[in-house]
Amino acid sequence: MPSAKGLRGVLRSGPLLLMLGLGGMAVSMAGPSLGLTGASGGAITDSPKEVIDQVWQIVFRDYLDSTGAYSDARWRQLRKDLLAKSYAGDEESYEAIRGMLSSLDDPYTRFLDPKEFKEMRIDTSGELMGVGIQLSLDKDTKELIVVSPIEGTPASRAGVQPKDVIVSIDGAPTKGMTTEEAVKLIRGPEGTEVILGLRRKGVVLNVSLTRARIEIHAVKKALNTSANGSKIGYIRLKQFNANASREMRAAIQDLDEQGAQGYVLDLRSNPGGLLEASIDIARQWLNEGTIVSTRTREGIRDVRRATGSAITDKPMVVLIDQGSASASEILSGALQENKRAQLVGQKTFGKGLVQAVRGLSDGSGMTVTIAKYLTPNGTDIHKNGIKPDVEAAMSEKEMKDFKIENLGTSKDSQYRVAETTLIKVLRMQKNEAYRPGSANLKAAL
Repeated sequence: MPSAKGLRGVLRSGPLLLMLGLGGMAVSMAGPSLGLTGASGGAITDSPKEVIDQVWQIVFRDYLDSTGAYSDARWRQLRKDLLAKSYAGDEESYEAIRGMLSSLDDPYTRFLDPKEFKEMRIDTSGELMGVGIQLSLDKDTKELIVVSPIEGTPASRAGVQPKDVIVSIDGAPTKGMTTEEAVKLIRGPEGTEVILGLRRKGVVLNVSLTRARIEIHAVKKALNTSANGSKIGYIRLKQFNANASREMRAAIQDLDEQGAQGYVLDLRSNPGGLLEASIDIARQWLNEGTIVSTRTREGIRDVRRATGSAITDKPMVVLIDQGSASASEILSGALQENKRAQLVGQKTFGKGLVQAVRGLSDGSGMTVTIAKYLTPNGTDIHKNGIKPDVEAAMSEKEMKDFKIENLGTSKDSQYRVAETTLIKVLRMQKNEAYRPGSANLKAAL
């Protein structure tokens, strides 16, 4: 489904706070003063060096190395070398920080200057300025790839697809660009245009996009009636932003009141977002069981469980695809492994790392990989993804003609498979309700 025309959108700087995702995060804002000392042991009072050392200290203290590129001895030497230099201003120190972090070979541990940091916090609040794409840097090829377009944005309407490779921005080659550099070029004043060169299946397409201010509603819902008369509650969760949990709760309650007999939860092309949002939403569907555990480099496991607060226990099916990442994988994995739902669609993206967002003393910030998350059964899905219980993919013809309004309707082939799967579960429950030979008179009647 990520390749469907209606599911295409333009990149953001990436999901971040605790964050999961190409975005996932847990928000953890560090205070501006960390009591830092210089290479000689004295307090650092020079502002550019202070920010450099703050970043260094955060990585030294909290970073979880998932690439094998981190060396404690080399990291200590790097600090000594950087603090021995002089910096003319913030920009020089920022470049030094980006170079320092790039040595980790981790696309999710990155520096954000004050403007970028402010925009990132706006992104997770439910508003966005740009074209609506979430961007990631491929660890192996170093290419900029589209994780997922955001539904209803300029990128989505223009047909940008998950896994598209951004080879140019306004004619400038992206080879060697960081995600931050790309985001700066893609974002701009509302109403202006940006042209992205996208490589898809070996063919390069030039796509013109008009920048816009985008208010992101995380949840879309509908009550569908199947061919056999079953009432199916359809809920599409677009991302795990600050509004997602509240909107999900309202959607479930409303559809329950309308008589929904079961649910299809659509996580296709959902790139992730806030860790706490994914946990809270899982608790709305799951009454008991483990949701997720996180493991730091010290091996500490923070286990998050259901709290008996599920809003409904009616049967459900979850739709996933290759654009479902991070927080989407936490939620789908929890529901699958606790036998709460069957997954329908395609294997997910495979992003199993957790980032924390840290504020720095000059208004800049950073995201740092601090943990990996595991599904309830202890599975590490990073780079592997989660496989569906029922495979379902769109044909090339269907993707070509697909429109955003077709999502969750009879024109959506993946939804049709999900609906059929759910109806089978409803039938099984109905058959099990009456047990001949028992005193279950109410079910028999």
